[in-house]
Amino acid sequence: MTLLLDSFWRAVAYCLHPRVIALSLLPLGLLVALSFGLGYLYWASALAAVTAWLDASVVFSTLWGWLGQLGAGELRQGIAPVLLVLLVAPVLIVLALLLVALLMTPAVLRLVATRRFATLERHGASSMLGSALWSLGHTVLALAALALSLPLWLVPPLILILPPLIWGWLTYRVMSYDALDAHASRAERRAILRQHRTPLLAMGIVCGYLGAAPALAWASLTLFAVAFAVLIPLAIWIYTLVFAFSALWFTHYCLSALQTLRQSAPTAIEIEAKAATAPAADAPAALSHEP
Repeated sequence: MTLLLDSFWRAVAYCLHPRVIALSLLPLGLLVALSFGLGYLYWASALAAVTAWLDASVVFSTLWGWLGQLGAGELRQGIAPVLLVLLVAPVLIVLALLLVALLMTPAVLRLVATRRFATLERHGASSMLGSALWSLGHTVLALAALALSLPLWLVPPLILILPPLIWGWLTYRVMSYDALDAHASRAERRAILRQHRTPLLAMGIVCGYLGAAPALAWASLTLFAVAFAVLIPLAIWIYTLVFAFSALWFTHYCLSALQTLRQSAPTAIEIEAKAATAPAADAPAALSHEP
């Protein structure tokens, strides 16, 4: 619990570091520029296409007539822009998360490692391919778990438990791997993930709930359509900042756990590493003694 809280407050403090703030704003700046560029080029044609689709829909035609009878026919003009923004916003969020993963996670790891763990030796592979495969494999498992658990979401309490639990598991597995990839050997990483499974899962769940914070911006967006230009960047920036905090929290926790592991039981790690490679190393010797 001490390590959990210590790494939490360190992550909060590091979020105020100028470099972290700049990194959190960089993807936002790129996406805002992309949004305005695409909007300048394609907004009119996209809005016309959405409007034509709404006019051809039987459901929305009925809705237009109902709004006209209530004297609220002018709302019809505002539905197409709102729907278009709601369709584009998830794409922007996914792009923001991809940019954060590419730009922020390695920079955050270097920042923490340089400022706090400069003497911690690097025994990891630091492989981008290995990290990508690890993330992809666990993402597929998480999506499969979400799909299989969909019927259980009809039970009111479970819809508030299962999705955060699944995303929390995915967050802890991916973030922990990235935090330890450069510094920990395979045996050390397995030992840490095994010994700290419960607190790491709890961290992942907390980060999952924090990721729901932009929902407040989306709720405000539906109420204040005129504030699209402000609320969408705000929601994307909140996603980015939550991602940065999550990366900082897991990096502080995992590297501190690795440092403690090496100080307390270096021989245990060596024995585990030798045991993992023993069969391959002993195979030629065993074959040489066969008749």
